[in-house]
Amino acid sequence: MLRLRADSFRRSVHSLRRIHHRPIQTPYAATRSLAPRPRPFCSVPTPPSSTDSELRKYIGYTILLIGCGAATYYSFPFPENAKHKKAQLFRYAPLPPDLHTVSNWSGTHEVQTHTFLQPESLGELESIVKDCNEKKKKIRPVGSGLSPNGIGLTRAGMVNLALMDGVLDVDKKTRRVRVQAGIRVQQLVDGIKEHGLTLQNFASIREQQIGGIVQVGAHGTGATLPPIDEQVISMKLVTPAKGTIEVSKEKDPELFYLVRCGLGGLGVVAEVTLQCVERQELLEHTYVSNMKDLKRNHKKVVTNNPEENDVDINELSFTELRDKLLSLDPFNKEHVMKINQAEAEYWTKSEGYRVGWSDEILGFDCGGQQWVSEICFPVGTLKKPNMRDLEYIEQLMQLIERENIPAPAPIEQRWTAGSKSLMSPAYSSSEDDIFSWVGIIMYLPTTDARQRKEITEEFFHYRKLTQATLWDKYSAYEHWAKIEVPKDKDELAAMQARLRKKYPVDAYNKARRELDPNRILSNNMLEKLFPVTETAL
Repeated sequence: MLRLRADSFRRSVHSLRRIHHRPIQTPYAATRSLAPRPRPFCSVPTPPSSTDSELRKYIGYTILLIGCGAATYYSFPFPENAKHKKAQLFRYAPLPPDLHTVSNWSGTHEVQTHTFLQPESLGELESIVKDCNEKKKKIRPVGSGLSPNGIGLTRAGMVNLALMDGVLDVDKKTRRVRVQAGIRVQQLVDGIKEHGLTLQNFASIREQQIGGIVQVGAHGTGATLPPIDEQVISMKLVTPAKGTIEVSKEKDPELFYLVRCGLGGLGVVAEVTLQCVERQELLEHTYVSNMKDLKRNHKKVVTNNPEENDVDINELSFTELRDKLLSLDPFNKEHVMKINQAEAEYWTKSEGYRVGWSDEILGFDCGGQQWVSEICFPVGTLKKPNMRDLEYIEQLMQLIERENIPAPAPIEQRWTAGSKSLMSPAYSSSEDDIFSWVGIIMYLPTTDARQRKEITEEFFHYRKLTQATLWDKYSAYEHWAKIEVPKDKDELAAMQARLRKKYPVDAYNKARRELDPNRILSNNMLEKLFPVTETAL
């Protein structure tokens, strides 16, 4: 089944399109989460009676609730004068003596470190970077921990800008906004709402820090809308070798287009100036389609349109209920098919229209913890789409059926314009090129270590088949926040060769040598993806 949603700006011409494909047969409907739902850390049942045993149980649950609340509130090691800060999605827990465990939101990547610093000002950040560079001590920039691959993690030491989260300047005339890089997308949107401005586009969720979402080349949806890094006008970067520098197209275009999607390896992004748009009302249209209709109405789809305890299932959000059902038998294809079919019916019943502000409608409830792989590939131009986007999905569906993969819904497909950032998967020098992004997923709906390991193995089998069958054929490259470094030497060498075909790796490594000669901002992932060759020295 196919899930199709079409949003229309009322007063502005922006393309906002996303298709969710159901991997097993029947057409799959699409909608969006209309209201964010909290993901509780625990639930507390009410004791049925006042017996001693039940009273002890009640007391135990109360203690558990307090502990969960404390763990949530103190999920970052904020200083005493910053306890008012809202907890991030990072999972963080202190271990004595002064050893910290930090993992990404899905719990798929984890490190332990003695060094996790959170400066509160530009001056403090500059001092940290200078001191670490002099001591040749790692200080990898890390954002909200939402990247599925943990691209910001390293056990050697990290710096996070969660306490540098302010809106510094708003120019209503030019619609440009300057912010500290630690501000989260939702904070930014709320902060500039009163000025009648908003971001041009959003990714699926809004808890990312601006510095992080830009550096990994994240994107929203819409064939005339580029990835989010293209909204960046200038950046203030704290570098180990050259101190604080400001980069822009006017000052140093070559470095600017390299740094804008720099993977955190060229400097710590401290401030970002963004080109915003007027706050818009959207008309969201949710409807069901199928591949035949999509092929017939392809241009309408991709171009712009102006305008584990017992629980009460009625208390669960749609995505929480899906997780519960998947956890019962995640490897049984027939079981997964039934859940996908139920989800299709859910979206079918959600068909209709909704009017709301862009910062209220954009975004999507992605569900719980998960493994994700997302690739990006060119699909022609706005005037001449080559239809390879739908061809890719057809072949992916056939692969799932042929290999009997228990693939849960959705397979999400989106479109964007190109980006001039040299390290963007959607890099293009043409204004007309369009790119399709396709994401496959497997959920981790359980805390059972053995079952999570089995799901992980099944997912990487799924991903490997997809790569072998489709990636080279469609010139597809992975989203930086979702790329995984292979352990096998031959597979790693093949990945390095593929990246060299797509990206200016030598230019990137040269910039790293100039701005960060001691590699204090790097981690194991960057070193393996971009090894320095003798010819580059």
